Formats: sequence, structure tokens, C-alpha cells
Amino acid sequence: MPILIENIKELVQIEDSPKLMVKGAEMAKLPTLKDAWLFIEGDKIVAFGKMKDLNKQELFFANEDIQVIDAKGKMVFPSFVDSHTHLVYAAPREIEYIDKIKGLSYEEIAKRGGGILNSAKKIQEASEEELVDAAMKRLDEIISYGTGAVEIKSGYGLTTESELKMLRVIKKLKILSPLTIRSTFLGAHSIPMEYRSNQSLYVDLVINEMLPQVAEEGLADFIDVFCDTGFFTVEDTERILEAGLKYGIRGKIHANELDYSGGIQAGVKYNALSVDHLEFTGDAEIEALLNSETMPTVLPGAAFFLGMVYAPVRKMMDAGLPLALASDFNPGSSPSGNIQLILSMASILYKMLPEEAINATTINSAYAMGLSKELGSIAIGKKANVFITTEIPSYEFMPYAYGSNKVETVILNGEIKNLPASVGPGSV
Repeated sequence: MPILIENIKELVQIEDSPKLMVKGAEMAKLPTLKDAWLFIEGDKIVAFGKMKDLNKQELFFANEDIQVIDAKGKMVFPSFVDSHTHLVYAAPREIEYIDKIKGLSYEEIAKRGGGILNSAKKIQEASEEELVDAAMKRLDEIISYGTGAVEIKSGYGLTTESELKMLRVIKKLKILSPLTIRSTFLGAHSIPMEYRSNQSLYVDLVINEMLPQVAEEGLADFIDVFCDTGFFTVEDTERILEAGLKYGIRGKIHANELDYSGGIQAGVKYNALSVDHLEFTGDAEIEALLNSETMPTVLPGAAFFLGMVYAPVRKMMDAGLPLALASDFNPGSSPSGNIQLILSMASILYKMLPEEAINATTINSAYAMGLSKELGSIAIGKKANVFITTEIPSYEFMPYAYGSNKVETVILNGEIKNLPASVGPGSV
């Protein structure tokens, strides 16, 4: 059924001539339309404009049944795009959270077999059905906070059988969930204990055993590597990215979270769609990213949760770079998929303007998933993934009111969704 949203207080992130991304000073600009209407037909945005120009008689004559939503006092946004998550997991890791409170670092926990290896053990023990059920609850939760598209990584398997299990779960989620989902093969997320003395053998396993099966079953849209201190080297990373390209699978890598690792430069060299984390980004890294097709993506939730240094986003944007933000929703270092909270962190911790943060979680994060031609803005012909807010005074209120959900109505693929009661990661 076609949907007409009328009396919109402000229609946010509109585009007459759609862009793939915004960068540098452009990120501080957010096109909006006040006192507006939006018309959706099928799963597409068909038209929008100012209320004074709306010809309802003509619209209803051309369409017999139209559902009308009065958005008086409310705003309409394009749905958020979360371009980096690990939300398929078997159990939370709250005990390690206590270890962090007591002073252990992320690297120390990983060295003793915790962290990613802890999640890998749980994944190996869980069935596909259990993983699907748990992930669907998390997907329903992020929908309620305004997310309309999400990238989900494997990487908690670390064996061929378990990595394939995770990717098959993600494939099922693509069918079951109304969200637009992209899957990423992250076999090189950590080094299993039995390979710690010779990690090149594990890289061989990823390239020669896991990847061919992933490609044969069409299980991954992207391939990823954790290129950082204590994890995979630049040489490892380049081998894996090159192998992915041979199968037509583009890279999206973890880089420079723990130190200056060379990961950003490796990502640019192999035309990765995005390089993510980026806490340690200096002049050389910025220079490498300039004029590339790689989207720098910052994950505020992880840096906040782990008490790490914050990526120099202002320096990056001032240099002319684009920037995306994502949740990194996972059980160990960022147990939240709430992009509204990420907006608040962007402004409070990184001093990003609300306009910059909204651009970073819509059009630029859509680019980081290869989706900015169909998602990330309000534009004619784009997919009808939007949300209607509660009555709020301005779009600046979105990052300002960090403790409440400002989403009232969600429309995905042109259909209104029933919003579930909020659930936390510990309950699923």
C-alpha cells in the first residue's frame, strides 16, 4: 500500500542529485526541507516536497488506497546504516568487562585466550538455529533505534566449519529480516591458540581452505582482516585481501585500533571499501586515504567501552576526508547497536557537529557498505527505508538527548514495521 507522510516538521538528508558520499567541509552541511511531505510507493521513495505544493487530490486520484501518516511536530530521517557489526554471537562477555574494570587491557585478555577466542569457543558449541534466533532479536532491537541496513561479520568461528556456520546464519538473516544486510568473511579476526607459534599457517588455512568454500557458496559480500598489533601483519593482510580479489570479493578491514599498524595503507593499496577503527591515524595515513575510494570508518562505541584514545576525526575531516561511523556491535568491546547513542558519542567525544554525525551514519556509512546509490538519503528512486521521530524540537536533539529513543515509526522497504520492546545483548 502506498504511504503518504504529511505535515513533516522537517525532512532530513534530502537529495535532488544523489551523491555517493560527502567529505571534508561538506560534512557540516545537511540538506533538509521544513513543513514537508513524502510519498512512498512499493519499496521506493517516489516524491517529496513542501506541504504548500502537495496536490492530494491528484495523488489520491492516481492511487486508490493510500495510507496517510500525520507527522505533525515530527521529523523524518533516512534510516541509519550500520556498516560494521559482529552481532552474530552465542553469548555475551560480561566477565571480561569486569576484568577491564580491574585494569586488564584488551590485548592482555586476548593473549590469555579470552576476547575473540572466548566467543569462538561459544560459536563452535552453538547450533545455527540458536544463532539465528539470538541474532534476530538483536536485529529487531536495532530496527527500533532507526537502523535500516547493517553489515554483519563472521570471525567468531576461526575454524572452517564454524566460519561457514556463521556466514550461513547471516545468509538466513538476509531472508528473515526486513533489514538490508551485507555479510563479511572475517576468518582473520584472531589467531587461534594452536597457530600462535606460526600464524602464517593459519593465514594459509583462511586463504586455501575457508575462502574457496565461502566463495563457492556465495556467502560473503566482503572479506576482512584484523590488521593490528598482536593480530595480523601487513603481509598477512595483503595476502588475504589479494586472495579475496581473485574471487571478486572486495576488502573491508580492521586497522590501527591498537597502534600504527600499516593497516590503513594496506587497505588503500588493495582498494578496500572501508578501513575501520582508526584510533591511530597520522599524517601518513591521512595522505594515503586522500583521493582513494576507501571510506575511513570510526567506531566510537569500541573506543569508549575499551577506554582507548579517540580517532582524530576533526583532523581527518579538515584534511578533506569523508568519514563514516558505525556501532561495532559485538559482545566484547561494543555491546550496543544503538546508532542514536553513536550520534551522541560523535558529538560529545569527537566534537562532531550533529550534521557531520548524521552524514557519517547515513550517506557515508551507506557508501561503506556499497549501498549509497540506494540508501542513506531521502532521494527519489532510493529504497524507502526511513523513520519518523517522536515530537522533537530540532535534528540537533537526536545526539543531544542521548538517553532516550527518539524513533516512533519505522518504514523499511516501503512497509511500516511493528517495533519490539527493547532487549539488551545479555538477554539474548
